[in-house]
This record gives sequence, structure tokens and C-alpha cells, in this order.
Amino acid sequence: MFDLTAAAWAMAILAALSVGVSKAGFGGVGVIQVYLMAELFGKSSVGILLPMLIVADLMVFPAYRKHGSWPPVWKLLWPALIGMTAGFFLLDAMSESLAKPLIGLIILTMAALQLVRKSRPESFAIFAESKGYGAAAGVFAGFATMVANAAGPVFQLFLISRRIPKMELVGIGVRFFLLVNLIKLPFTGGLGMTTSESLLFNLKLVPFIFLGVWAGKWMLVRVSQVWFERIVLAFALLAGSKLLFFSS
Repeated sequence: MFDLTAAAWAMAILAALSVGVSKAGFGGVGVIQVYLMAELFGKSSVGILLPMLIVADLMVFPAYRKHGSWPPVWKLLWPALIGMTAGFFLLDAMSESLAKPLIGLIILTMAALQLVRKSRPESFAIFAESKGYGAAAGVFAGFATMVANAAGPVFQLFLISRRIPKMELVGIGVRFFLLVNLIKLPFTGGLGMTTSESLLFNLKLVPFIFLGVWAGKWMLVRVSQVWFERIVLAFALLAGSKLLFFSS
């Protein structure tokens, strides 16, 4: 599985860079690594990508230790665990041919949520402030992270709807995903998606994750967030559509 061509290695390196960039503050970039790893490894990409996310979580956690707090994490964790449980059983049961289209559908759903928030902020605010939205967001985030490692936008939209300041939002997100990703690891291992061979593959990509974190921090103060989000959103629409409709 890991005897990759030069082109495939280039995709894997780009995925590792995007892991670092997304964890450094450009959360929307996460769809890039999800897409690239799904193209390379299909269903197994969920478990192969997971240790890379944990490495990046551990890299950025010290920088955001003073921001955010644990109580919002505990509030979302229980509904997330429900979604993760459902996602685990689906991940175990689904065929390889279904994996890419499902991951593509999740990417498109995340992109659609971002579009609604940008184009109809008033309508989104009414929906996001409803009583059931928090629980629903937690369940869907848990499901999306278990099936595709792609829960970032749902989580961010929930916190934004609660008018949480940016740095606190990032600090809560770092805590939430570090905890959730560590919880997921034994399950992807049990499904045979995270193995000693895949961990060796991850180890080769760690320098590029470091580089991505550094690049993300550099870009955070120099690149227009608005234009960056537009580019990533356009990529998400293209990547999700390809996985959903044109997967072989």
C-alpha cells in the first residue's frame, strides 16, 4: 500500500503540509488533506491520516494553552461520542467503493455550511441559536470526524454561533480535536486502518507537518483570511464533487 509513485508521494507531502497549515489556524484547509488521502488510500485513509492529525495537535497545543478552556469541550464531547459510535459502525460495514463518495459528500456538506453562513448570516444565526443545534452539531461533528476526519467546519460554526472570540475558539478547538483524535486511535487500529506500517509512513511525513505548522503561522498574519477561505471553499466544492461523482 505504501510503495508509492513519485506523484503519490507528492500528494502525501502536500497532505502533510496542509495538516500543519490547518492546525496553525487555517481550519478550512483540512479538506485538502482529507481529499488527497482519500484519493491515495480510499477507506483506509481515515486511519492513516489520524496519527498525522494527532502529531499536529500536539505541536500546536502548547501555543494555545492559555486560550480557551475545557468546559465547552466536555459539553460537546458527549454528543460527539454518539456520532463517533455511529460513524465507527458505518466505517466498519461500508465497502471500499462507498468510502470515497461518502467522504466527498461530507466535504460538500461542510462547504455548503460555510456558504450558508457567508451568504445568509441572519438565517444561519437563527438556526445556530436554536436549542437543538448544539447537540446536533456535536453528533454530526463526531460522525464526520470518525468517517472522514472532517469535523472542523461544523465545530467552528457552532462556536462562532455562540460568539466566542477567535483565540478562545482556536484554543477550544485544539483541546477538542486532540482529545477526540486520541479517542479514535484505538478504533481505527482495531479496524486495521492504523498499523505499524502506516505509522512508519506517518513518521516519514512528520517534517512536512512541522513545516506546515510554521507556514500556517507565517501566513496567518500575512495572507487575507477572506481570500484564503474563498480559495479553500472552491477547492472543497471541486474535491468533494470529484470524490462523490467521479470516483473509480
